[in-house]
Amino acid sequence: MQIGIDSFVETTLDPTTGITISSAERVRDLLEEIELADQVGLDVFGIGEHHRKEFVASAPAVILAAAAARTKNIRLTSAVTVLSSDDPVRVFQDFATLDLISGGRAEMIIGRGSFIESYSLFGLDLNDYDSLFTEKLNLLLKIRENTHVQWSGKHRAALTGQGVYPRPIQNPLPIFIGAGGTPQSFSRAGELGLPLIVAIIGGEPHRFRPLVQLYREAGKRAGHASEKLTLGVHSPGFLADTTKQAANDLYPAYAHTFTQIGKERGWPPVTRAHFDQTRNATGALLIGDPETVAEKILYENSVLGGISRISFLLTPGTLDHRKVMHAIELLGTRVAPMVQKELVGSAVLA
Repeated sequence: MQIGIDSFVETTLDPTTGITISSAERVRDLLEEIELADQVGLDVFGIGEHHRKEFVASAPAVILAAAAARTKNIRLTSAVTVLSSDDPVRVFQDFATLDLISGGRAEMIIGRGSFIESYSLFGLDLNDYDSLFTEKLNLLLKIRENTHVQWSGKHRAALTGQGVYPRPIQNPLPIFIGAGGTPQSFSRAGELGLPLIVAIIGGEPHRFRPLVQLYREAGKRAGHASEKLTLGVHSPGFLADTTKQAANDLYPAYAHTFTQIGKERGWPPVTRAHFDQTRNATGALLIGDPETVAEKILYENSVLGGISRISFLLTPGTLDHRKVMHAIELLGTRVAPMVQKELVGSAVLA
């Protein structure tokens, strides 16, 4: 199982200090975090594309290219690329270039995004939400398969054999589908035989089991080998030396961010009681000391029928950089070895 971290490169108000850090400072901190994640042996770091004031993440490939120059082994991915509002040609070129810079460590997770600002920003109609994604994903996969592409669609000028360059080191360049809770997204990923990353940010992971089965059954019906139908999970989480400390460190930022988002979406404000419930033994939040978090990962692996990757959103809001660095160290040096040892042991017994 791969273990990694995702970030939206937030510059939200730190509720514990009342300070909002600058975009430049946040990017400097982020690059240090990615560098440390590489040093402690984590497998992947993702940057989620957002086009909002509180996130410095509108151009994930640019940030990841900077990280590529400072790292050696960690895989670098978008989490997600909002393909519906982007040009598949440019997306492929960006990540193919990242692949060259990183020596073959680039990936992209493709999705429709959790916010809608990019649609109006790039002159697109939100009513075309589904058709934009379907058409552009089709084109992106054609570009991945062919240097010269013959293609036509509704939302973009046709390609009549033009070459798309550069080509990446990896062939094929890894493309994942990022999904929330929409059955159509799970079915599409299975039908295309693409690996799936599911965002589980609330509730209980076991409730996603039917959707995961839908994904795997759709892939099987389409004739794809089971080893192609891999599942990853993205969830908020945090680590500290004790579970109490981890919860206390994360809660202010988590509550501030999700309460603000909730105002836009009609959700009630986050309470400490709700937060604590969602971080219990069967809840979605991956919070605790290393032993607690390792047990939680193994639990999710069991209830979802096997996962190949788990990525932590360590900073759903602004947290103390030193505490984030310590959480990364614990994740790489303590949690990952425990999880891998248990999985190897289980495989031997099986």
